[in-house]
Amino acid sequence: MVDAAVLEKMEAGFAKLAASDSKSLLKKYLTKEVFDALKNKKTSFGSTLLDCVQSGFENPDSGVGIYAPDAEAYSLFADLFDPIIEDYHKGFKKTDKHPASDFGDVNAFANVDPTGEFVVSTRVRCGRSMEGYPFNPCLTEAQYKEMEAKVSSTLSGLEGELKGKFYPLTGMDKAVQQQLIDDHFLFKEGDRFLQAANACRYWPSGRGIYHNDNKTFLVWCNEEDHLRIISMQMGGDLGQVYRRLVTAVNEIEKRIPFSHHDRLGFLTFCPTNLGTTIRASVHIKVPKLAKDYAKLEATADKYNLQVRGTRGEHSEAEGGIYDISNKRRMGLTEFQAVKEMYDGISEIIKIEKSL
Repeated sequence: MVDAAVLEKMEAGFAKLAASDSKSLLKKYLTKEVFDALKNKKTSFGSTLLDCVQSGFENPDSGVGIYAPDAEAYSLFADLFDPIIEDYHKGFKKTDKHPASDFGDVNAFANVDPTGEFVVSTRVRCGRSMEGYPFNPCLTEAQYKEMEAKVSSTLSGLEGELKGKFYPLTGMDKAVQQQLIDDHFLFKEGDRFLQAANACRYWPSGRGIYHNDNKTFLVWCNEEDHLRIISMQMGGDLGQVYRRLVTAVNEIEKRIPFSHHDRLGFLTFCPTNLGTTIRASVHIKVPKLAKDYAKLEATADKYNLQVRGTRGEHSEAEGGIYDISNKRRMGLTEFQAVKEMYDGISEIIKIEKSL
């Protein structure tokens, strides 16, 4: 049973959210009926509904407002997760099944900007969780450390262009820290949404960063997800970036089993990042289209792309540089997700040239 203090906190949070003018998906779908049906449930890791919704209760300005404390939560609290997933992932219904993982023909993508006029840099990343471990709110400090040790020893076995070094956050040398910040590699302690979701406990214990010698391949350990695997480089050679990511994911998976769900694909802490978990993005300069932002947005929409400012969400486009990425992560394969971005960026460059 869920203990009385937790229930009391849940009831108070629910009342506060219900009375707020929050636009979050949590408020939209956490009806009294759903709340009453779920409030006494617990996963085998000991997670309650409060672990899922506490960030959304504390931050009424959340867009989504819910996290999964462990892989089981997606099934146990499906009455709440499913409609939120369907809404966010544009119609991925609870009867839908995410297709099997498929990276397709890794040689299908070329350089989207061979002359180097428009694309500043290209990046493809994905999130992964290690099987058998819960997500942030339920992890003990010992588990964080155990996972960091597994990740560090796994990555130290990588060869070729993936070969590099793991830097634990604990006891990190100040000069190393500054270098990683300058390279935009270092993640900071979580934002208020993650803090409220209990995703930052025991910081910086069990957290670390790996990068290869060329600084084109990165792994974040225990930031928001167990693993964030990132491939990136300057310029527009998406093919090269994608091939590097696929090689890395396959190499890591040989050594570490990932949490996967028959219906939802790869499982991570945040329901916005399920399925392929792939985010392929470019930093792109399109000064002419920038003057006609509605046209840029319309073209992006047509290819299911998201336009953000230079530093990601809620930021401005500095020097007319936008961060443009694929929006859809569920209901399509990894290859299809990256192809949407490839086709959309090619079209945006074509329009920019014609203006």
